[in-house]
Amino acid sequence: MPKGPEAFRTISEAAEALGVPQHVLRFWETKFSFIRPMKRAGGRRFYRPQDIAMLGGIKALLHRDGYTIRGVSLLHREQGIQRILAASNGEAELAAPARATGASGAEPTLSAHLQPSLRRTLQALTEAKARLDKVVDPY
Repeated sequence: MPKGPEAFRTISEAAEALGVPQHVLRFWETKFSFIRPMKRAGGRRFYRPQDIAMLGGIKALLHRDGYTIRGVSLLHREQGIQRILAASNGEAELAAPARATGASGAEPTLSAHLQPSLRRTLQALTEAKARLDKVVDPY
């Protein structure tokens, strides 16, 4: 008999629902202090429906929206858990403000400042790949 929508899930059920391996959920617990599944005797984890939604938001931010672990942590600190839950619901457009401003709220300079350097690096890598391709397959 399937569990109801409000039932707690084991780590294997949570991992299956989210489409990630169990070790990823354990790793995220070490990186995000706001992930706190219930633990029973023996350390067995039980995830509440809101835990699953939060993990879905983290997965979306990391995998879909391109955030880093640190970026998700900053987003949580700046905009709260509701922002993480919003990502779980597919609200990607809300991600721009947290990514567009630094911790001080100032306009970003990193991206604009690094763009020429990144373009040169990309060009150098493209040229290196072309040289390697000639060595591997000279014909």
